[in-house]
Amino acid sequence: MNGQQEPAQPDDALVIETFHDDPVTTPAERAPGTKQSSLRWVELIGVFLLIVLCDVTIYHGQGFAGYAALFLIAPVLLWVSSNRRSGGPAFWIVSFMMLALAAKMLWCGSNALVAVGFALIVAFAMTLVGLCPYVLEMLFFALQTAQAGFYGIVRFGRQLNRLGPIIPRAGWVSIVLPLLAFLVFSWIFVLANPDLNVWFGQGMTQLFKSVQVWVEQYSPDPLQIGFWAAVLWIALGLLRPVIVDSQVFSSTGETPTDEPPEAIDADLYPALRNTLVTVVVLFGVYLVFEFQSMWFHEFPPGFHYSGYAHEGAAWLTAALALATIMLSLVFRGDILRERRVGSLRRLAWLWSIENMLLAASVYNRLFIYIGFNGMSRMRIVGLFGMTAVVVGFLLVIWKIARNRNLFWLARRHLWTLAIALYLLALTPLDTLVVGYNVRRILDGDPAPSVQISVHPINSEGILQLQPLLNSDNEIIREGVRALLALHQSEAESTATRRSALGWTTYQIADEIALEEFRRNQEAWQQYTDPQVRQAALDRFHKYAYQWF
Repeated sequence: MNGQQEPAQPDDALVIETFHDDPVTTPAERAPGTKQSSLRWVELIGVFLLIVLCDVTIYHGQGFAGYAALFLIAPVLLWVSSNRRSGGPAFWIVSFMMLALAAKMLWCGSNALVAVGFALIVAFAMTLVGLCPYVLEMLFFALQTAQAGFYGIVRFGRQLNRLGPIIPRAGWVSIVLPLLAFLVFSWIFVLANPDLNVWFGQGMTQLFKSVQVWVEQYSPDPLQIGFWAAVLWIALGLLRPVIVDSQVFSSTGETPTDEPPEAIDADLYPALRNTLVTVVVLFGVYLVFEFQSMWFHEFPPGFHYSGYAHEGAAWLTAALALATIMLSLVFRGDILRERRVGSLRRLAWLWSIENMLLAASVYNRLFIYIGFNGMSRMRIVGLFGMTAVVVGFLLVIWKIARNRNLFWLARRHLWTLAIALYLLALTPLDTLVVGYNVRRILDGDPAPSVQISVHPINSEGILQLQPLLNSDNEIIREGVRALLALHQSEAESTATRRSALGWTTYQIADEIALEEFRRNQEAWQQYTDPQVRQAALDRFHKYAYQWF
């Protein structure tokens, strides 16, 4: 009307782009600075494929191979469906993490990997809209899918309402449509009435019964339909977030202030200075005792390894974590403007050196315990946890040196924890644990046999036991043979069960282990008898328990 040319519709967009005469608008569409475009066909197709993928891998899936497919394909579908695709370093880092996790899930999956995978899907969706996947923001982003998904479903419903029925204007439709209705309702009525079954005859009734079986087998039940709806809701919420411009995702605290603060006399300065002097002296005295009692000497018989090396390491880790919190709280607020803050920094650097020595003491205690009776999963977890605490302390030192605030520090601490959990989930724990313990035993130290005896071993680590079949220790050698016979029996049962459940249960490590068991089963053939096998295992457990 005013001579201006209307903008062209995109090829993959639905016909209705705006709803000026619709009295209902979502808050996301009314929010200032927010532009919510209409749903595109490619987006709807991507969401539909996500529903199919989740149905196959989660609802009908029975194992970790299904989740591996989910975590490999879902990011691709989200990327194809997204109308943003911001990319950047965070996008590529999270994509690589998803790829590595899917590979580990296919090799030897776990429930921890499943949890990490769903968290990474949220992180991936954040990178698509240009957000950095900080841990707390990931939580908020995941929660907003409830609201954003509702808005997406409302928008989709309104667009479908405007499109109208998509039925061709062909003459044959006026015949096919009523015929289809007649057949469907006739089928229902025949199945509902035994007299009609007799009247139609056995052949026609059998046909109706076959159709009934097919429908019952392949038609979704109410729970499955609800699952589809939930996936649709969550997918639209991930693709169309409503809090992209929220203040919670701002870069507060990400850049230091270049202008020097105005010097003041902070009221807490004397208290904080005295506190730092106290802990510096206390840590110094304790470290002298620590090095005298726990470093560079042989421990006498009856030494309390659990109390000193296990529980003691946990308490020292707690001390380091508490020191991290204290330093974080000291250098904040008015203290950063204190004219004598330099003296506090010098005390902080001295205390930091002592804390690094304390961290070395914790590692020393952990390795003392490992040296006593071998490696275990929880000791690797302890090493990961201690390393995360050390990284957190180094972040505090960086914060003090660069005048970062607590918000910056909290984000990095949560990242440290998340990365540690991710790496722990991907680490082949049993491969490392069993391999280390086997080498110790073959070198003439039988103590790590207790870790083989009392702890479960998965398919990643079970084949590491085979060198012990040539051990000079008869009790350990026969105990390992009985253990391998037991694992082969369990692996055969697992393979039979998985062949019935389908491809989603496939695990590469399990298949390799089973092939290796079958290839070498003659080495433990005598222990196929459950009673003979249990007797050997009981003897092995009793022998190894002396190092528990």
